[in-house]
Amino acid sequence: MSLEATAKYHYAKTQNFSGMAPQTSPDTLTGTDYIAAMGMTMSRAAMGYCAFMGKIGVSENDARRAVSLLTDFALHTCDRVAALRKLETDIKPAVMQVLATYAYLDYCRSAASVKPCECCNASGFIAAEVVTMKSMLSGAGRREVREQVRVRCKTCAGKGVVSSACRDCNGRGRAVMRKESERQGVPVMGDCKRCCGRGYERIPSTEAHAAVCDVTDAISLDTWKKSVKAFYETLIGKLEIEESWANAALNKVTA
Repeated sequence: MSLEATAKYHYAKTQNFSGMAPQTSPDTLTGTDYIAAMGMTMSRAAMGYCAFMGKIGVSENDARRAVSLLTDFALHTCDRVAALRKLETDIKPAVMQVLATYAYLDYCRSAASVKPCECCNASGFIAAEVVTMKSMLSGAGRREVREQVRVRCKTCAGKGVVSSACRDCNGRGRAVMRKESERQGVPVMGDCKRCCGRGYERIPSTEAHAAVCDVTDAISLDTWKKSVKAFYETLIGKLEIEESWANAALNKVTA
């Protein structure tokens, strides 16, 4: 049993009225057994299991717990980076929490994710200046009037959010290689060069740095690029590793 298969146990199921007899083998796992297996997996790989449950939207509490566990991991390993080791004692936990939060948001992002529209500031409308011709009822004395009106944002079509899917491959992760297709005369597919085969746009690391700057000014942009950014990428990789461990633990329990 994989982590993806556990999602169905967290939602209501309709009653089955078919005439098929249930499996009566003593080796068959029941729903109660699967729930117990999920609890055992949570105790063995808490960070990976909670991170995945929060990623698929099952529980916000699991998402917060995953961020908390990742923050603790960051606090125990941040002294390897000189710029983070020099932070003051009262500021370091806040910085680690910011890094853990953005690392978790980047971990949860997929081609189906949405992000706020930057064109309209997630409002769905933009201010536009229009020119109209005003006149009296008698038809005399027409004048030009400029007005500020709200029009629907063309970027997000009034939704206030835009898709995080790659614009070149539309979230598939693979796109047509033009040069190779022209050389061979047939469409040749390959990994999308824009998103490196992921299918979506990652959260820019500069956003995480800007959030850190709201807490402290001790980390400059150059310092961020030289050392802290690598530590930030390590936190994202830690969540992926923990998810793999949780998946392996669940497979072992239900084998």
